[in-house]
Amino acid sequence: MASHRRPKKPSKARVGVLTAAAATAVALSSGTSQADPAQTKDQVKAQIKTLNHEAEIATEEFNGFQEKTEKLQAQVEQVQERIVKEQSDLIALQSTMGQFVSAQYRSAGLAPSLQLMLSEEPDDYLAKVSALDQMNAQQAEALKQLQTKKRILDQERAEASQTLGDLEETRKNLTAKKAEIEAKLQKAQALLNTLTAAEREALLAEEGHGEEEEKASRDEERTTPSPTASPSSSPTKTPTSKPTTATSTTTTPSTTVPVSGRAGAAVAAAAAQLGKPYVYGATGPSSFDCSGLTGYAWKQAGVALPRTSQGQAGAGRSVPVSQIQPGDLVIYYSGMSHVGIYAGNGQIIHAPRTGSTVRYAPLNSMPVVKVVRVS
Repeated sequence: MASHRRPKKPSKARVGVLTAAAATAVALSSGTSQADPAQTKDQVKAQIKTLNHEAEIATEEFNGFQEKTEKLQAQVEQVQERIVKEQSDLIALQSTMGQFVSAQYRSAGLAPSLQLMLSEEPDDYLAKVSALDQMNAQQAEALKQLQTKKRILDQERAEASQTLGDLEETRKNLTAKKAEIEAKLQKAQALLNTLTAAEREALLAEEGHGEEEEKASRDEERTTPSPTASPSSSPTKTPTSKPTTATSTTTTPSTTVPVSGRAGAAVAAAAAQLGKPYVYGATGPSSFDCSGLTGYAWKQAGVALPRTSQGQAGAGRSVPVSQIQPGDLVIYYSGMSHVGIYAGNGQIIHAPRTGSTVRYAPLNSMPVVKVVRVS
């Protein structure tokens, strides 16, 4: 009778290996079928532009927190100075009260009627009683002042505590916003690095940031005088150069435009910064962000502007774009996250973004939401 051998069962180790291999195969198959298609160069470029714009929005928020931090710090210092003064006054009043209490204790040994009977000089005693009454009145007034000073000191301390809490919260927001900006800029740079050198240059040229245009702008600035003006000077004309286009934003305006007074001084100050690098949070004189540049330019003309583009949007009178004049602030995007200064001839001077420099750009190269006349 032939014997029938049963087939061997696979070992547990072999079963484990086969199961793992099968799972890996399924995962790879699933991952391959669900993987996102490679992004086109246009999609990469669009992402870079979006990230840069988001970084600029975050930069203006960062500037707002920075401005608030400085104001809160000044408030804390003022309150602390008041606390020192109130504390000094309180100590002085407490000393006065101590003297009153000590005098009262020394004279409290005998009843007033008995002191009068035993006194050899009744008139002298009555004079002392009168003086004691006056002392009691002074003591009551001193006590009232002491209570008032203590109440004021408690209020000052509460205010200082609240302001310090606000300052700490604002500093946390400042740190968080800085991290957000840097993360967006790093992501944009990583995407930019996926492009070839030619593609990167083409992208920069689209935004008016090409290296050749940068060099031409800097060379022209070194050889062409900047417009200068003062409130009492005669109209000054901006420099002339080749016509500008939407893709050539670093050249100077194509025709001369009269610019005088404070507006002229502001435009001249902005023009003097052409070619300097954009750095978020910077207000000059070696680097700028967008609102840092416009604030610096108008400061040279004797006008202090708020730190952020949103704040600068409310720093003057709103005028129609059709009536724009050199020196006007041009606010861009629905969130008012970018600002430039109008230089005339359909051109603004602005600090665009990280990796760029202060330059000219067409007025309508970005969506205009408001024009503000400062002076």
